[in-house]
Amino acid sequence: MISANNISLRYGKRVLFEDVNVKFGSGNCYGVIGANGAGKSTFLKILAGDITPNTGNVTLEPGKRMAVLRQNHFEFDEVTVLNTVLKGHTILWDIIEQKDAIYAKPDFSEEDGNKAAELEAEFAELEGWNAESDAAALLSGLGIVEVDHYKLMKELNGHQKVRVLLAQALFGNPDILILDEPTNDLDIKTVTWLEDFLLDFKNTVIVVSHDRHFLDTVCTHIADIDFGAINLFTGNYAFWYHSSQLAASQRASSNKKAEEKKKELQEFIARFSANASKSKQATSRRKLLDKINVEEIKPSNRKYPAIIFTQNRTAGDQILQIKGLSKSKEGEPLFSDLELLVNKGDKIAFVGPNSLAITSLFKILMEEETADAGEFKFGQTITKAFLPNENNAYFTTDENLIDWLRKFSEGEKDEVYIRGFLGKMLFSGEETFKKANVLSGGEKVRCMISKMMINGANLLILDEPTNHLDLESIIAFNNALKEFPGTVLFTSHDHKFVETVANRIVELRPDGFTDKLMTYDEFVEWKEVEGVGV
Repeated sequence: MISANNISLRYGKRVLFEDVNVKFGSGNCYGVIGANGAGKSTFLKILAGDITPNTGNVTLEPGKRMAVLRQNHFEFDEVTVLNTVLKGHTILWDIIEQKDAIYAKPDFSEEDGNKAAELEAEFAELEGWNAESDAAALLSGLGIVEVDHYKLMKELNGHQKVRVLLAQALFGNPDILILDEPTNDLDIKTVTWLEDFLLDFKNTVIVVSHDRHFLDTVCTHIADIDFGAINLFTGNYAFWYHSSQLAASQRASSNKKAEEKKKELQEFIARFSANASKSKQATSRRKLLDKINVEEIKPSNRKYPAIIFTQNRTAGDQILQIKGLSKSKEGEPLFSDLELLVNKGDKIAFVGPNSLAITSLFKILMEEETADAGEFKFGQTITKAFLPNENNAYFTTDENLIDWLRKFSEGEKDEVYIRGFLGKMLFSGEETFKKANVLSGGEKVRCMISKMMINGANLLILDEPTNHLDLESIIAFNNALKEFPGTVLFTSHDHKFVETVANRIVELRPDGFTDKLMTYDEFVEWKEVEGVGV
């Protein structure tokens, strides 16, 4: 359907891709993975024709249409929301414009009539009569309410624009769909809608995402970018991750015979195939896994940060009590009359329709904002560490990373000690002398995690902790929180992160709150049974 042939791309001495040859077939969904800086987004831009490689080319099967999720939030500012979606099908939109131009003529000729008839036939063949209703259904599914469909794009906020641009890419059943981080700025409910849409999508999907639940749900294959090469593997992300980990441990077991290793891999494939039968994509994915050759399974070259949260002081029984806490912004309530008793060892995920409400709650608890009403009190033994959603204020200095982290160490200040915490987050050698004010988004978050580890707090407050992190860091963070013996208050749009960490769910709403001692998936099921959605 679409293939990259002998693709090489270099920026100066840096080689991003070298003689890449890869084909993406019809009916499959490919998750493109790789460490930060490996070139995931760049490769999608090469496929989309936005970047020209130094060598090689991309070939698209004749007559096939490609749609791409683009992130230019201002390109369609003077266009209505509905028309922005329709413009995603460029052939159909061109026909619509030609038709409108002909019918607007004051001197409508016989030639115009013949041309209009041709255009109407093409319009009908492309199911143009259903176009507006199909576009409206996509917008509604992505959380853009009907009253906004006829507004100009410039009247929407950034989060809404992202959803409209996603609807534009999905519109019109493209033959190849290229999506770069489609779940960004989507709540979990909308991500679930997108998962269901892609599961029903019969053509080719190529997607980059840091959302493991999303990749596990929609992907039939993984395209792994590593050391300038791209290798395709059958299965979703979980299969790729666990199989590559198994292959790595096998490689380290020099005393195992080849026959034993092969049998172990075959048993692994069989177990995973059985589990796949429970997934939304059960039939197709199980058939794919059943065909896997053990030679396909290779160890990964990924490096995983060593995230380990320890408590310098074990917390007492009194953790946190919140009484009647309320907060509004610009006259609109964010949350009201919150009553919460946090118990020792609670790992509470805060969810709700407005992420700003949760951010405000966390800032109130950290005394960075004040509540409109109510009060809260931490236990005397509690020490807190905070990972904010916005961390730029921590990185305005030109200090190197060693000096930057040393400021937050309440105990040992020795350089070797400080380097140890940076090294755990994969900052080593010359990287430790980077200036704090030139770090990327992912590097800043990794530094903030180093700061939290060196702090040794017994209560962690985390506002969207997976933002900007690569999959390897997300997995390490996820595992660290599962093992952490202290208390965690957090929010995240990462479904798997929430499901595997939280043992209690608190939903914040403008009119109140819900507090349930259960996992996130149990909470979703409870909400569905109650008929109130999530």
